Amino acid sequence: MDMQVGASAWELLFAPFSEFAFMRRALVATLALSISSAPLGVFLTLRRMSLFGDALSHAVLPGVAIGYLVGGLSLSAMALGGVLAGMVVAGIAGAVSRFTTLKEDASLAAIYLVALALGVTLISAQGTQLDLLHILFGSALGVDQAGLLLVAGVATVSVLALAGMYRALVLETFDPVFLNANRRGGLGAWVWQQGFLMLVVVNLVAGFQTLGTLMAVGLMMLPAVSARLWHDTLPAQLINASIQAALASVAGLLLSYHFDTPSGPTIIGCAGALYVTSLLVAPGGWLPRWWNTQHRVA
Repeated sequence: MDMQVGASAWELLFAPFSEFAFMRRALVATLALSISSAPLGVFLTLRRMSLFGDALSHAVLPGVAIGYLVGGLSLSAMALGGVLAGMVVAGIAGAVSRFTTLKEDASLAAIYLVALALGVTLISAQGTQLDLLHILFGSALGVDQAGLLLVAGVATVSVLALAGMYRALVLETFDPVFLNANRRGGLGAWVWQQGFLMLVVVNLVAGFQTLGTLMAVGLMMLPAVSARLWHDTLPAQLINASIQAALASVAGLLLSYHFDTPSGPTIIGCAGALYVTSLLVAPGGWLPRWWNTQHRVA
């Protein structure tokens, strides 16, 4: 009897995925983003560029806004505008750091603030408050067929590209001097870095409809930071980050449905809960380190 009650409770909890097509589309879209964007977050943390992804997620907003002004809520127009804006902002930040005394992170911080203000102004001038909220915070439960195809396509290309670039990215992350010295007519570290940043931008743009331009980076960075607390090896961190992102996606969608909360922030909140848990109980977290310290003292 207890087993039947338990089974019924689980069936009731996961029933939205079997009953509603929009929940299934949201699930597939967020799982695809988990597989493609979380590993990129791991590389960003290893390269000490954790805030770079956050800046780029804000920087795509003017492009999304211009796409919105041209084509309305056309996903293709906003996605193309977002990709172009992200590339332009990354290029400007790199140029500023190269030709002035400012570091790239400082120039990017200044540029993304200007870009964010410009994007919000453009959308507010021509759209409604609902349009602004939709673009800033997304709506995973509102993903349509076109949005799902976009996310799935970007995730597929991103995973394949990351697999092809994996060895060069590892070298470029840990020893770019060695990579440049041994390229023998091949591609230098700068080319691999730009290719990697392009993957980051397209994943952020793919996630803006689901999680919004302000929240898309959360599924990329929170699981990646948490994964570093659990594992020392890169392959394990990549797998752990994707698993945590997927768990946060499933839990966030279910909580959003059952408690009528915004889907994007709820998903990121679940990723944050996993991060806090990792801070406490992961091998690199507080409790194991405190326990080891106590035993060494004893």
